[in-house]
Amino acid sequence: MELGLCELQERINQRRNVHRNLPPARLIEIALAKGEGILTNNGALRVTTGKYTGRSPNDRFIVDEEQVSPDIWWGSVNRPFSPEAFDRLCQRVLEYLGDKTLYVFDGYLGADPAYRLSVRIINEKASQNLFANQLFLHPTTDELLQHEPEFTVIAAPGFQAVPERDGTRSEAFVLISLARRLVLIGGTHYCGEIKKSMFSIMNYLLPARGVLPMHCSANEGPDGDVALFFGLSGTGKTTLSASPQRRLIGDDEHGWSQDGVFNFEGGCYAKCINLSAEYEPQIWAAIRFGALVENVVTDDGRMIRFEDGSLTENTRASYPLSFIPGAVPSGCGEHPRTIIFLTADAFGVLPPIAKLTREQAMYHFLSGYTSKLAGTERGVRQPEATFSPCFGAPFLPRHPLVYAELLGKRIQEHNTAVYLVNTGWSGGPYGVGSRINLHYTRSMVNAVLRNELEFGHEIDPVFKLALPKACPGVPMDILNPRKTWADPAAYDEQARKLAHLFRENFNKFSEAPRALAAAQPL
Repeated sequence: MELGLCELQERINQRRNVHRNLPPARLIEIALAKGEGILTNNGALRVTTGKYTGRSPNDRFIVDEEQVSPDIWWGSVNRPFSPEAFDRLCQRVLEYLGDKTLYVFDGYLGADPAYRLSVRIINEKASQNLFANQLFLHPTTDELLQHEPEFTVIAAPGFQAVPERDGTRSEAFVLISLARRLVLIGGTHYCGEIKKSMFSIMNYLLPARGVLPMHCSANEGPDGDVALFFGLSGTGKTTLSASPQRRLIGDDEHGWSQDGVFNFEGGCYAKCINLSAEYEPQIWAAIRFGALVENVVTDDGRMIRFEDGSLTENTRASYPLSFIPGAVPSGCGEHPRTIIFLTADAFGVLPPIAKLTREQAMYHFLSGYTSKLAGTERGVRQPEATFSPCFGAPFLPRHPLVYAELLGKRIQEHNTAVYLVNTGWSGGPYGVGSRINLHYTRSMVNAVLRNELEFGHEIDPVFKLALPKACPGVPMDILNPRKTWADPAAYDEQARKLAHLFRENFNKFSEAPRALAAAQPL
């Protein structure tokens, strides 16, 4: 029998062992008392997430419901789960939670009130409810009194599915029911599953309203000029958007409407492997009391050893946006003047920065090339070349062309400049070359935002990208990747390999306009 959302909420409302909308300090006290984590020397709550130290995309399913099925981009990303199996598993999870103390956070996604989505997050663990408290937007006191959730997330990490019985792939599962307006998460303690499941829902809802949902960070300059930074986890969205010279709108998820851009969230979820006060001072300072850190290693004095990836390379820190000095309180900004696509190229052949035409922008948006970095997904131990449409395929319920066409429309309407920035390898592929110096990347990004980057007439012969002839603070040879290799012939061979992968990947977009295919590498 289908479990309705009203019935589910009523069951929760009838329980006595439910804590609602507790402040962070109280959630931290409870988490410590229950042994969920420890306090580090800087005051952050540190937890470990066991077997699952990153997202588990193979355990994510969308319920195949008649109302939404025609709109879904079914395939390896969005795999169907039967409504009947979902209802049965939901009943089992509720039975499991029957005698557990629960923690509820009521809030919303979407800083623009016109596109706000009210949510309820129900957690088995106080530390995960702290995460929800940090990442999602808070209602006012009056709004909270009238809060009615449009979507509900139930996170029960202690419940393990039985694949033969429940229809899951493993003991872990992330099940999204768009018709029932319910997300069910179990078997994994990784907090990122809560955040990204709601991002998937926004990616489904907003295009129907003419809004482009984006996996990007956003900031604005002193005169209000907005820049967007697209990229998969580990490519530098959070790092490069957290700039002392600019105000942070948000670090990961945004919408672009006819009125401008707006943050979906009220907090940040930053990778912190090798974090340093020198390179990332704002993130460094944000890891304090009220913040949550996942899978970091501490020494005997409880000092975080950010360089230690023995548990996972995907160490994480979550904290409220207010922990970043000068963050934009409204979470909203003007139409972007600049867009930057970030890629961590493990082949070492893409330029550190290049300017894109509108068609190239749509092509690279659809391609979403980067290298999966160690730890961002379970089983990834070293960089792997991957193509993730819209720089966020794991979170796209609809076909990528839906989002690419919205992007092209917005770029044309607002004359937005688009650049491709490689934060990956130079001088050779992974294992031979070295990661591009973050100081150089910052200098190039700053030059773009200040209109100081000079572009000549040099076009990369393979990737057809416009290369700059000079950039303040960056050695000239760095700007042309071929010149950084000891063996230019080896570079040419590697470039041809990557170009072939681009063309092969784009074959799946047979419906794409012909002008986009013309933007392919040779």
